[in-house]
Amino acid sequence: MSEQQQTAQTQRRVVVVGAGMAGVQTAVALREQGFTGPITLIGAEPHQPYDRPPLSKAILLGKAEGSAFDVDFEALGIELRLGCEVTGVRAGAHELDTAAGPVPYDVLVIASGAEPITLPGAVGVPGVHLLRTLDDAARLRPVLTQQHDIVVVGAGWIGAEFATAAREAGCTVTVVEAAGRPLAGALPAEVAGPMADWYAEYGVELLTHARVADIEPGAVILADGRQLPAGAVVVGIGARPATAWLAGSGIELGPDGAITADAYLRTSLPDVYAVGDCASFPSGRYGERLLVHHWDNALQGPRTVAANVIGGAPGQEPPEVYDPVPYFWSEQFGRFVQYAGHHEAADTMVWRGDPAGATWSVLWLRDGSLVALLAVGRARDLAQGRKLILSGNRLDPARAADPSVPLKAAAD
Repeated sequence: MSEQQQTAQTQRRVVVVGAGMAGVQTAVALREQGFTGPITLIGAEPHQPYDRPPLSKAILLGKAEGSAFDVDFEALGIELRLGCEVTGVRAGAHELDTAAGPVPYDVLVIASGAEPITLPGAVGVPGVHLLRTLDDAARLRPVLTQQHDIVVVGAGWIGAEFATAAREAGCTVTVVEAAGRPLAGALPAEVAGPMADWYAEYGVELLTHARVADIEPGAVILADGRQLPAGAVVVGIGARPATAWLAGSGIELGPDGAITADAYLRTSLPDVYAVGDCASFPSGRYGERLLVHHWDNALQGPRTVAANVIGGAPGQEPPEVYDPVPYFWSEQFGRFVQYAGHHEAADTMVWRGDPAGATWSVLWLRDGSLVALLAVGRARDLAQGRKLILSGNRLDPARAADPSVPLKAAAD
């Protein structure tokens, strides 16, 4: 690329939709990588852009007032438009429709994230809460302070984290799960099964095979007729990509509602990229399309988007493919749980330690190489395992199963 072409590239106006982790990090990465053109960051919420993980921990328990990103947007020359809802994209005009009027762009980055799935019949019922935003956490804090009886619907990651916080606040907590175990959609039964015991150990009642039939003020009615006292109900049954506003835009969506980005995080429209919870991407490492709703994906993807926005001159292939090892963590019931990789492609599972114990790991192998691992209180396993997934080294299953042997020492 000539110097003139490079200057033209870096003077284009980039508009980022979504002021969460993925959007903020995209704007920051553009500046860090030398982009000098105008950048506008649009957020639907009125708050200064903030990080979400503390919502289910420190903010919820009143140990912190907020989690605003430590970013000086003014110094970086990033224009913030907060409390501004984007309602559509008109690709032909290279414009966004917003409540405040049209916004032109040369390059558009969609980082609109995900939105929580609501429980049918529960919307608008007094005392029913979601936990996705800073305002959600603010509404729930006094509920915990008053030590209500709380029913949590859904024994996934967010349900477990909220139940942990509620117990720490002194609440009586019942978790209702339609499946037969916690984390039914995330982990195999033999791995998630032992986690069910964590609830009782922490003083939380877990009801499995339990479906909610109705929610009334002060009570949750189950399909089998049981009534659970509920001063508050928290719904944590998953999230879906926040992409409904893209209807009619020409941007291709998958059956899961996610934007189907390519390996460079480009969408089906020219000059439009997508990153974070709202977008799936093809993984060469795992041979399938992945939709990753976790913090690390929203941190890593923006670096690729920034490199490709800057380097993606017309007629040239962008310089950087996005093919991460997915990673996330969860703090629940006094345990630190970490996961790296993607276990769906595995053909062998290896235990490291006793799942009834305080610390243990599970390894998933494919053709002898590590493709994923779950570590409970074993941070070193996670750190070494992540490197082994990247390297593709084969493991000796017998040595890998011995928790006293460092995981890296089990590699060929």
